[in-house]
Amino acid sequence: MAGLIEGLPDAVAIRCLARVPFYLHPKLEVVCRSWQAAVRSPELFKARQEVGSSEELLCVCAFDPENVWQLYDPQRDLWITLPVLPSKIRHLSHFGAVSTAGKLFVIGGGSDAVDPLTGDQDGCFATDEVWSYDPVVRQWAPRASMLVPRSMFACCVLNGKIVVAGGFTSCRKSISEAEMYDPEKDVWIPMADLHRTHNSACSGVVIGGKVHVLHKDMSTVQVLDNAGPGWIVEECGWLQGPMAVVQDALYVISHGFIFKQDKEGRKVVGSASEFRRRIGFAMIGVVDDLYVIGGFIGPDRWDWDIKPLSDVDILTLGSERPNWRQAAPMTRCRGTILGCTLLRI
Repeated sequence: MAGLIEGLPDAVAIRCLARVPFYLHPKLEVVCRSWQAAVRSPELFKARQEVGSSEELLCVCAFDPENVWQLYDPQRDLWITLPVLPSKIRHLSHFGAVSTAGKLFVIGGGSDAVDPLTGDQDGCFATDEVWSYDPVVRQWAPRASMLVPRSMFACCVLNGKIVVAGGFTSCRKSISEAEMYDPEKDVWIPMADLHRTHNSACSGVVIGGKVHVLHKDMSTVQVLDNAGPGWIVEECGWLQGPMAVVQDALYVISHGFIFKQDKEGRKVVGSASEFRRRIGFAMIGVVDDLYVIGGFIGPDRWDWDIKPLSDVDILTLGSERPNWRQAAPMTRCRGTILGCTLLRI
């Protein structure tokens, strides 16, 4: 990376390049070979942290097109399309999607592909494969496989490590096994099992530095405190519906409203009546905002058409009278959202 900018030491030049937004990095690369090497170096991304230029990008994968991820830049309201996930599993779905250590991770899942002639589903119901996307080199890479193949499971990041628990394994059997992944060592280690499986899909959220595993239609959650020996079953009485954590608080869409949910109870913070017919969308918190992404408009008694959506709707929760606004729609992805997470780079 010698001579990045004439007249400047490389240590200073790299800090100058670190202030350029991520979406412009492909243009920096075509300037010269030394800039290309700098843009694809860990030193640049370390410098981005040092000068306060790190960005939080929203990562989204939808059913259409197959195995394609996009990144959304909230500051510039634009979408970036990643290389196709190189999994051999067609229409990978029911996977876990999280980010840690500056990388996007896609974990487990199974095929949602259907033969258009026979209507038969693909034979892969659950896999142990793990993929990571590195924004430094802008490539996908396989990582160490999970100890147990699984789909429809809880997947969270706790203190920089990935925790997966529950779900279904290859023979469609519900499982209680849990395991933890260390991204620095690229290794999975077993953890204490969940107390209950409930023979249903589960999801996970991190609130107050603890992993909470939820099963559909259950009034209890199973909680993992990083300092504790295992899982604890707690009564919660949380509303059922799409959930997201914003500033360490849980928000739920239920009965046409958005509720803020905590141990003291719940309160309405906004209307979601416009989403009553919207199915299969993702909901995620970005700083003080609540994002509703993609999905499709289901049929009703007057209209039997199914309309896949690329829409992105945002509610700013910090304002006195929260109002919905629209962001730029996804440029490639549309329909049911299969994975959604935040990536800090």
